Amino acid sequence: MTLSVVLPTYNEKDSIAEVIRRFEATGIVDEVVVINNNAAPGTTEEVATTGAREVVETRQGYGAAIQRGLKEVDTDLVCVCEPDGTFQPEDLFKLLPFTAECDFVIGSRTVSNFIWDGANMGWFLQWGNWAVAKLVEVLFNTSSLSDVGCTFRVLSRERKHDILSKSRLDGSAYGLEMLLLAVVRRAKVVQVPVNYRPRVGVSSVTGDFGKTVSLGIEMIGLVLRTRLRARWLRR
Repeated sequence: MTLSVVLPTYNEKDSIAEVIRRFEATGIVDEVVVINNNAAPGTTEEVATTGAREVVETRQGYGAAIQRGLKEVDTDLVCVCEPDGTFQPEDLFKLLPFTAECDFVIGSRTVSNFIWDGANMGWFLQWGNWAVAKLVEVLFNTSSLSDVGCTFRVLSRERKHDILSKSRLDGSAYGLEMLLLAVVRRAKVVQVPVNYRPRVGVSSVTGDFGKTVSLGIEMIGLVLRTRLRARWLRR
């Protein structure tokens, strides 16, 4: 099966080249596509030192960048990941075996054994993600979930098209919208623990406590609204 990697970038100039090279070094990735979402100056020059293809998406937002990336690739499987150094590209080998039976495989950053010292996953983020994940699990009767904010995920071509057809969000909550659409549209979803390391640089969202709380409230609202719209979304 063919496999592409989509890397949305905004403030990852200092880490993106190494992340790309590590994905390329796995030997199983057919293409790496970088979505330059009004990224920091110098990002394009860093990407140019690798074999990745860069696409510019001027519509601002994490969701806008991911959706553009999904539209740009046409492989059997698509991996989405953040190029900020928090994830280990080699963990792709953990996610891929589950694609034989599941069309949406998502990482989890909240399993304590896999959280590295210095990673931005304190008790508030860890338990907040866990609480929203359990809310999803209860309301939608899903398989076990422990994280709703992990970007590292792999989905099939068919699931990609299905999610894109219903996507609405451009911002930081789009990762959760992807998960909810997969669940509502009766995808086979499984979550796998991945390593979570210290970030290179500062996140534009989780690096600010106020923005983190605001995003958490937005996510809870999204879960509740999706539960009310579930029947319509299935049609």
